[in-house]
Amino acid sequence: MDLSPLKAALADVVAIPVTPFTEDGSIDVPAHQALLRRLLDGDVRIVTPNGNTGEFYALTPDERRTVTELTVEEARGRATVLVGVGHDVPTAVAAAEHARERGAEMVMVHQPVHPYVSQDGWVDYHRAIARAVPELGVVPYVRNPLLAGERLAELADSCPNVIGVKYAVPDAARFGAFARDAGLERFVWVAGLAELYAPSYFATGATGFTSGLVNVAPGVSLAMLEALRAGDYVAAMKVWEQIRRFEDLRADRQSANNVTVVKEALASLGLCRRDVRAPSRALPEEQRAEVAGLVAGWSI
Repeated sequence: MDLSPLKAALADVVAIPVTPFTEDGSIDVPAHQALLRRLLDGDVRIVTPNGNTGEFYALTPDERRTVTELTVEEARGRATVLVGVGHDVPTAVAAAEHARERGAEMVMVHQPVHPYVSQDGWVDYHRAIARAVPELGVVPYVRNPLLAGERLAELADSCPNVIGVKYAVPDAARFGAFARDAGLERFVWVAGLAELYAPSYFATGATGFTSGLVNVAPGVSLAMLEALRAGDYVAAMKVWEQIRRFEDLRADRQSANNVTVVKEALASLGLCRRDVRAPSRALPEEQRAEVAGLVAGWSI
């Protein structure tokens, strides 16, 4: 199986779409479809349904399947679909198999949230999922700073469909070492902490980055990617400065408002409701105007 097209697709702005809700709390299907079309029309070429910005852990299994199906349907022929899967092994495998059946090309395996994760167990967990869907590209989501790069290499030795990594440890030096210990050229390295970390991670080996901001302003995220691909860090940092306050608001208090700020921005543009599910919470009234003001200053 030639995995090079999937690797090429990962080296891009990896959009993490939000999951909009109706007033009664159910998934707002028309809004979801419209937001996906807006991303695709904005030249986004890879999307991750059921990512953290999509409130993966707040969705029911049926809702996660719905989000997968809606995304594949909208993206077919226009973008690569990288479906987020996780929870216990049978649940993750079932979600990966569903993604395959519906026509997705890859799955991203969420960092295990079990309180007791050994490095051997991390390999076992990902191996079970990757072997269940050998036709799909598999992308582990790494948030654990203690995981050794050699363990990723061990996983890929037995599962050649493990082709990339979403690396989300906030330490560029650690990322550079991890990537080289695992095999810098062996995998596609995606900066998993979005635009604020993208320049430093590109400098040490990343070729793509994830984004929640792209829901709001696709052109802004793509401008940063273009600059980074060209090695123009001055231009990339101009974008960085433009979006810094927005991303700082998302990262505040251990990212408590990561999704909330994105949905508030979309609400200010009239694109979906601001509703989020617990344990997230909508922004207080006094902060909403700041988010709207930031967005109004961008070219959208």
